[in-house]
Amino acid sequence: MNSIQVNSLPLKDVIRDIATILDIPYTENCGEYLLELPASVGKGSIRGINFEGGLGLVQYDCLFKEDMEIHFIVNNIHPLKFLYTVSGTLEHRFENEEDLHEINQYQNAIVASSKHNGHVLFFKANQRVKVNSLEIEREKFQAKMECDINSLDEDLLQLFKDIKASGSFYYNGNYSLNIAGILDEMSEFTSENFMRKLFLEGMAYQILTHQILQYQDDRMDELSRLLLRSSEVKQIHLVANLIENNISQIPTVENLAREAGLNINKLQEGFKKLYGDTVNNYVQKKRLDTAYNLLTKTDLTISEIVNAIGLSSKSYFSKIFKEKYDISPSEFRKKYSGK
Repeated sequence: MNSIQVNSLPLKDVIRDIATILDIPYTENCGEYLLELPASVGKGSIRGINFEGGLGLVQYDCLFKEDMEIHFIVNNIHPLKFLYTVSGTLEHRFENEEDLHEINQYQNAIVASSKHNGHVLFFKANQRVKVNSLEIEREKFQAKMECDINSLDEDLLQLFKDIKASGSFYYNGNYSLNIAGILDEMSEFTSENFMRKLFLEGMAYQILTHQILQYQDDRMDELSRLLLRSSEVKQIHLVANLIENNISQIPTVENLAREAGLNINKLQEGFKKLYGDTVNNYVQKKRLDTAYNLLTKTDLTISEIVNAIGLSSKSYFSKIFKEKYDISPSEFRKKYSGK
């Protein structure tokens, strides 16, 4: 296993230390420091940028040829870190502990070491790992945001106010779909110089805002949680497929939620975000889409079509069909067939 020991703060010196150990150059552009991994080590890049008020951002996009540990060992209080794994798996441990914490794709962790103890990040060989690390120097940040942070959840308030790092803190969860969207925007942004710095700073504060909302959501009981996590998007798509493939016998919303392993609030929120509609409206749309195809491509009677799309009332079917297509099913068939 290879290892890199970083003995510096702030982030520009972190990038400098890593570049020195790897014997490679690094570049600076409008306050953002960048190094490209040498072919002998792997491929990818590490970027770091500091903003005013104690906020900074490190972006790892790395594929190492061998297992790699990056040790952040500084005789000082370390920044509070918010880690977001976009792809691959990152492992974290505190310098004074042996336990490794896995942070998998779509997961995030809030980590704060005690006293002057540092952090160790572990990257597995031959696996592309993309991680965004939002870093906060709490003393500087508190001076800027003191009037605002007092309204935080008690645990987060104590965490932000612990400028002497009297205790360690570790929280792990699945980051929300809102955070995933912000991370995607950051990855796709191509402008440079002042525009990039301004954009990244705005995105960093948005992530922090949504992280606080997510932390509060996580503290609620399972049935009351509302925020949809990126890891749950697949479950929403599975429910949508279940609806389409069982149009004649669609389960109730309660059963669909149970099938997905989600509470009803999250299921509804997921459909609104991914499909722009409630579950019931999505079901009705798919029923009408199926009815449209059956009317144009088969000789099934209206009654048979009503049954095929899981309805029991011919009059109700005619009503919702006319609301969408401004024509009754029977008139639509006559018009379409030319009869």
